Amino acid sequence: MSTSNIEGKTAVITGSTSGIGLGIATALAEAGANVLLNGLGDVDAIETTRKELDALGAGDVLYHPADMTRPDEIADMIACANRDLGGVDILVNNAGIQFVSAIEEFPTDKWDAIIAINLSSSFHTIRAAIPLMKTAGWGRIVNIASAHALIASPFKAAYVAAKHGVLGLTRTVSLEVAEENITVNAICPGYVKTPLVENQITDTAKVRGISEEEVVRDVILAAQPSKKFIEISELADLTLFLCSDGGASINGTALSVDGGWSAH
Repeated sequence: MSTSNIEGKTAVITGSTSGIGLGIATALAEAGANVLLNGLGDVDAIETTRKELDALGAGDVLYHPADMTRPDEIADMIACANRDLGGVDILVNNAGIQFVSAIEEFPTDKWDAIIAINLSSSFHTIRAAIPLMKTAGWGRIVNIASAHALIASPFKAAYVAAKHGVLGLTRTVSLEVAEENITVNAICPGYVKTPLVENQITDTAKVRGISEEEVVRDVILAAQPSKKFIEISELADLTLFLCSDGGASINGTALSVDGGWSAH
């Protein structure tokens, strides 16, 4: 796979200080893109990560601390990428949180936060980035959705609702920009061993009254016929392909990377 067209492009990746987002940011930096990191974490640790990525390729790597629940900060993040890195060619919406609870006990503040971070933030980033991509005559938007954009699971009302919304948003925007040399796709991973999933294992064990080992075996990986966690590198490689010349005609799709989960 040739990723030569990525060199010199500017990528904004939300939720990229750890997990899937960091893996994708690393791959894009290695391919020579300018990268704008975003996410939570210790300030010194984030700066160390930024420097490490900056040394990987020809592009520059910056960090923006935008809170994904605040539209004004999201708009400033996109403006920062345009001002300091020369545009926004690639947008990866990855930021996400999770909470596991029965619907009748689901805290309303958790619902609001999950919808804001997992769904509404993608609307705000896309809304701000599309004019820049149209001006440049090229753009790639990759929304990190989930198998839960296609399939429901109990005790995850907000997360499933948000991820279904991300897929609807993906398809709608893809139709609007199809003639602009801009593609919009959703990657739908199964379970990936990230900090978010590790927390989910703990929470699910408490909700169901079983051990964490039982959660992994009987709840989480029970849904994935491969019986393996998805690797972050697989998602990074797919993102690179979607941004490459080879992915130019892939638009408005949900790409399942779930070990066969959605084949049920």
